[in-house]
Amino acid sequence: MSDHPPDQPPRGRALAALSLAALGVVYGDIGTSPLYALKECFGSQHGIPPTPENILGVLSVVLWAMNFVISYKYIAEVMRADNRGEGGILALLALVKAQGGQRRRGILVSLGLIGAALLYGDGVITPAISVLGALEGIEYATPVLRAWVVPLTVVILTVLFLFQKHGTTGVGRVFGPIMMVWFTCITVLGVRGIMVEPRVLLAINPWYAVDFFIRDGLAGFLILGAVVLVLTGGEALYADMGHFGRRPIRLAWFGLVLPALMINYFGQAALLLRDPGAVENPFYALVPAPFLYPMVLVATSAAIVASQALISGAFSLTQQAIQLGYAPRMTIVHTSAETRGQIYVPEVNWGLMVACIWLVITFRSTSNLAAAYGIAVTGTMAITTILFGVVARERWLWPLPKVVALCGLFLFVDLAFLSANLVKFTHGG
Repeated sequence: MSDHPPDQPPRGRALAALSLAALGVVYGDIGTSPLYALKECFGSQHGIPPTPENILGVLSVVLWAMNFVISYKYIAEVMRADNRGEGGILALLALVKAQGGQRRRGILVSLGLIGAALLYGDGVITPAISVLGALEGIEYATPVLRAWVVPLTVVILTVLFLFQKHGTTGVGRVFGPIMMVWFTCITVLGVRGIMVEPRVLLAINPWYAVDFFIRDGLAGFLILGAVVLVLTGGEALYADMGHFGRRPIRLAWFGLVLPALMINYFGQAALLLRDPGAVENPFYALVPAPFLYPMVLVATSAAIVASQALISGAFSLTQQAIQLGYAPRMTIVHTSAETRGQIYVPEVNWGLMVACIWLVITFRSTSNLAAAYGIAVTGTMAITTILFGVVARERWLWPLPKVVALCGLFLFVDLAFLSANLVKFTHGG
């Protein structure tokens, strides 16, 4: 770990309060992926046919990918690397020793800065796809209102960015309870779906994932470009570590977020097993008709929160870049008297706002955005693995075989997702 003594870890009420606030800042991104992830895996535009074998296979891939990449790689391993409490790819870069020559240092710095740039790209696309995904429930409920989806998305994003000056403490207090409601709702919907078709639980067996890749070949491999949508938020989770600390983030993940997400994905897949025609929007197809509009409201609120994870991460990333001398000086407003990591950067805020609104107006739907999504996320994931390996070897003095084995496995998975996403390059990637 880093060379500074750790702060006293939060306990009791303080831990509960920080975990709740972390729900509203850290987990909005990955927490709203059920709105669009499975839909894109089986959608007519980029997905595969929703046959029972494909449904169970893709669901098994989702389950094990999420647990390996998020639970193990990020939560258990990568979050151990912090630079004075701060996380993210530039925190890793700061921990890399300058030993080994100027050329080697230059390569590592270049990799870190490319990863940081890709994370900014993630911060632009996540708010757009999350809010669009939520508001497409209006279109699902009443197709005649389709023309309102894009204007409403623009209005909501504008208000969100105007709210940033109040800081992540104020945002977390408002957004934490919203995400608690969201995760409760998607859990209930997921249970409802599983009860309709309990055989969906067979996907817990990893053989269904292996069989899927064997059976579908190239098409099965390329579907990783859609499966990656369930992993978006891993880098934001790490980048936002300085806002709350690792313990509240881990508690929220294993205590609520991971179970809720998996139950909902299993519920959506169960519905597809029963009714493949629900592939148009399996998330909203799970919702009973009388609750459709209330669920659109809850989903829209959660999607607003989803945008917060990347916005907060971009603020932290910018502060670290300035401190390391990789970015020009900007206005940094500290928004909390208690937590030094909670900041607001006006220049970054307005830049992200303009870029997000431009994306919404240009792409106009989650399916179009999904075609462009993934290259930035998977590229950053791979670079994080490389820098983490250097830190583990040089800072923590791990044996070389351990570093090669662990980071080699991480990199194999990262590059598989990156390769599957490269076909999106001509679709906006």
